[in-house]
Amino acid sequence: MMEGMAGLDGMEQPRPRSGPAARWGTPGADGEAPPAPTEPVPAAAVPAGLDLVGDPTLGEVRLPSRPQSARTARRLTAAILLKQWSLSPQLAEHSVLLVSELVGNAVRHTGARTFGLRILRRRGWIRVEVRDPSRGLPCLMPVQPMDVSGRGLFLVDKLSDRWGVDLLPRGKTTWFEVRVTDR
Repeated sequence: MMEGMAGLDGMEQPRPRSGPAARWGTPGADGEAPPAPTEPVPAAAVPAGLDLVGDPTLGEVRLPSRPQSARTARRLTAAILLKQWSLSPQLAEHSVLLVSELVGNAVRHTGARTFGLRILRRRGWIRVEVRDPSRGLPCLMPVQPMDVSGRGLFLVDKLSDRWGVDLLPRGKTTWFEVRVTDR
């Protein structure tokens, strides 16, 4: 029944450390908080706003689990993709929409006090992760044209190249990946 749903195949068991989270070098993939970055970043290299909450490209940024945090996550994503990495406006627009959907799900459905945001880049790909303490799996629901809610994962499925959920000993990471053209 779940066959063909991007990112949900075989998600009943936690992935081992050698899985995708380990390949991407995600600190905190074992459910623990990631270590703080040890090297300071020059102020000129930090887009506006990152200095207030942290840089999700260096380590997981913890945000309060409230609706207003979606705006912060969108602004961080846009700043990194457009200013720090000079990626296309369309890719940034899609990624901002998708991070908003993942954050919205974490805020509405987990009951957590905080969630984590991490943005990673490797050759040809970006990956955005939202980590929360709930092990409840998100569900890709069928969407009708007139639906006003429940479209979040549908959008993630349609606009990302890959997405999924990594179960952790205490919680989960919901992520999406988008292919980029490196210059």
